[in-house]
Amino acid sequence: MTKNLLRNLRRLAVEPSGSIPVEFAFVVTPMVVLMIGIVEFGMILFTGILLESGLRDASRFGITGLEEEGASRMEQIVQIVSDHTLGLVDLSVAQFDVLVYPNYADIGRGEAFVDGNANGAYDVGETFTDENGNGSHDADVGTAGAGDSGDIVVYRIKYDWPLLTPFAGTFIGSDGTFPLRASIAVRNEPWETS
Repeated sequence: MTKNLLRNLRRLAVEPSGSIPVEFAFVVTPMVVLMIGIVEFGMILFTGILLESGLRDASRFGITGLEEEGASRMEQIVQIVSDHTLGLVDLSVAQFDVLVYPNYADIGRGEAFVDGNANGAYDVGETFTDENGNGSHDADVGTAGAGDSGDIVVYRIKYDWPLLTPFAGTFIGSDGTFPLRASIAVRNEPWETS
């Protein structure tokens, strides 16, 4: 069997018409991989735009304080994002946060603590200021929810797009995923509470 294979390869190497399929195989394989990578990168960009658009429209709805019958305001906000992403983003896997802050300067700020070991991070047992009274140190002072009239609200979504081609994963992303992130900070409109 090996002799036949070697003989056929030698004959193919000297036969001028046999070089076309070999050359074609060398050229077509990288071209197909490149085309698949381009399509996948295009899908990532398209999904990122849909994610940002959905988050923007969800925040526009959220600032009004409107609650339609049959669903809570938060459920409606999540549904708006879901509708805009056309099923390309699995919201059951995505990390979707809607947090209320006292003012814009507090966005992303953690509770103050005394850094006893000077490592720059809060460690269990270190003294901290419990701003929200929950008994534990919070790395973010924002409270979950869509807020009330005049509140500052941050809408944040994180989704790891699963790469379809492992080859693309060596150039973009990590662990077979590409991170998609979007956020927006708004102040809710004034409305009358009943």
